[in-house]
Amino acid sequence: MQPLLVMQNSLDDTINYYFGNATQWFVDAVFYEIPITDGVSVPWAVIILILGALYFTVFFKFVNIKGFRTAINVVKGKYDAIDEVSSKDKELKSPENNSSNTAKSPKDKNNGEVTHFQALTAAISATVGLGNIAGVAIALTIGGPGATFWMIIAGLFGMSSKFVECTLGVKYREVAADGTIYGGPMSYLKNGLKEKGFAKLGKVLAVIFAFMCIGGSFGGGNMFQVNQAYKLVEYVTGGENSVLHGNAWVFGLIMSFFVGIVILGGIKKIANVTDKLVPLMVLVYLLAIITILVLNYTKIPNAFLAIWDGAFNPSSMAGGLVGVIIQGFRRAAISNEAGIGSSSIAHSAVKTNYPASEGLVALLEPFIDTVVVCTMTALVLIITGQVTTGMEINFEQGVLLTASALESGVSWFPYVLAVAVVLFAFSSMITWSYYGYQSWSFLFGRGKKTEYTYKILFCVCTVIGSAVSLSAVINFADAMIFAMLIPNMIGLFILRNKVKEELIRYKKVIGAKF
Repeated sequence: MQPLLVMQNSLDDTINYYFGNATQWFVDAVFYEIPITDGVSVPWAVIILILGALYFTVFFKFVNIKGFRTAINVVKGKYDAIDEVSSKDKELKSPENNSSNTAKSPKDKNNGEVTHFQALTAAISATVGLGNIAGVAIALTIGGPGATFWMIIAGLFGMSSKFVECTLGVKYREVAADGTIYGGPMSYLKNGLKEKGFAKLGKVLAVIFAFMCIGGSFGGGNMFQVNQAYKLVEYVTGGENSVLHGNAWVFGLIMSFFVGIVILGGIKKIANVTDKLVPLMVLVYLLAIITILVLNYTKIPNAFLAIWDGAFNPSSMAGGLVGVIIQGFRRAAISNEAGIGSSSIAHSAVKTNYPASEGLVALLEPFIDTVVVCTMTALVLIITGQVTTGMEINFEQGVLLTASALESGVSWFPYVLAVAVVLFAFSSMITWSYYGYQSWSFLFGRGKKTEYTYKILFCVCTVIGSAVSLSAVINFADAMIFAMLIPNMIGLFILRNKVKEELIRYKKVIGAKF
C-alpha cells in the first residue's frame, strides 16, 4: 500500500506545482479582493453578484417575494393546461406575438424534455451539496452566528437573479431536429444580444461562458465533489484504519460507473434520477438535522437570539458579511449559483411555452438551498457549540464539524451524513456533467462523437478527483465557475427588458396580480 501512497503524493505535488504556477494569475484575478475597511475586503466578483441581485429585485418589483406563491402553483401543475399549444392558441402561433423561440408550430406543443418539477430538482441537485454542510461551518467560524442572517438575506435577493437568467434560458433555447434542447447562457448571450444589435459581443461572451463552464464542470462540479465525499466516507469508516484508506480510486471508480450510467441518457435520464434523488437526499439530511434540533429544543430560542444579535452588532456585522459573502460565494456556502448562469442550462429543458413560468419556478431554488437547508445546518452548529468564531478551517474540516454536531445527538448520525454527502456529490456531478456537455457541444458541435468524448473525460476526472488532492486544479476550476458571472451578468443586464415582457405576458395569461 505504501508505494501507492508515495506515488499518489508525488503525482499530487507535480500537478499542483506546474498547474498551480501556470494558473495562479487567473485565480488571483478572479478572487482579487477590494478593501472595504481596515481588515475587511471583498472579492470584486462577489460585489457584482450581490449588487446584481439587489438591482434585479428592485427592477422586477420584488418578484422573489410577490411571485413565490405563483411559483409553487406552477410546480404543482396548476397552470399546465394553459401551457398547451392548440390551433386556437393564436398568440403562440403568431410570429409577431410569440416572444418565445420555442413553440414554432402546433406539433411543437409543450416544447421541452422535462417537467417544471424535474427541471427544478435537476438544478437543485447541482446547488444543494457540500456548501450546505461544510460551507456553512466555514461562514460561522469567520462571521459568528450573525452570519446566518446575512446568508438568508443574500439567498432571498439571489432568487431574483435566478428568475432573470432562467427566464432567458427558456426564451432563447434552441430545439434540435430530434427534440433535444440546447439552452442556457450560451444561447441567450448569442441569440439575445444579437436581437439587441450586439451580435459580435454576444458570440464572444457566449464562448467565454462555455469555456469557463466546461472547466468548472470537470473541477468544482466533479473532482471536488467526489474528493470530499470520499474523505468523509473514509473518516466515518475508520479513517486510516478504513478499508478505503489508500484505495480512493476504488471509490472513484464506483462513482464514475454510476455517474456514467446516468449521464449517457441525457437530461431526461438525469431528471428522472434527480426528481427522486433530490427529495430523498434533502429529506434524509433534514430529518437528521431536525432530530438534533428536537433533542436540543430548549436551546433554539437562544440560537435565534444569537443570530439576530450577531447580525446587527457592528463588529460582528462586518465579520458576518465577510464570512457569508466571501466564504459563502467562493465555496458555495450560499450555494445557489444565482448570477452564475449555470442553473439556466437545466431549466432551459422544461416543457413550456412561457419562459417566465420557469423563471418563477427557478426562484424557489435559492430559497430551498439557502433559506431552508443552510439555515437549519447553521442552527445545529450553533446549538451544539461546534464552531468558534475566529477558527480557520477548510472544507474537509467543515464537513467533520457538521458530523460532530450530528454525533453529539445520535452516535450513528455521522453515517447518515456520509450517505447524504455521497448523494449530494452524486447529484451535483450528474447535473454538472449536463452543464459541461451543453457548453462542450456549443463549442465543438453536436454529435455522438463529441458527446461521448466529453462524457468519457468527465468519468475519468471522477476517478482522478477521488484519488489525488489536486488543490491547484480545484482552485482553478473554482475560479472558472465564478468567472462565468462576467459574461452572464452582462447578458442579464442588457436583456432585462425582454424578461420583463415575458413576465407581463405570463401574468396576463394566468391572471396573476403580483
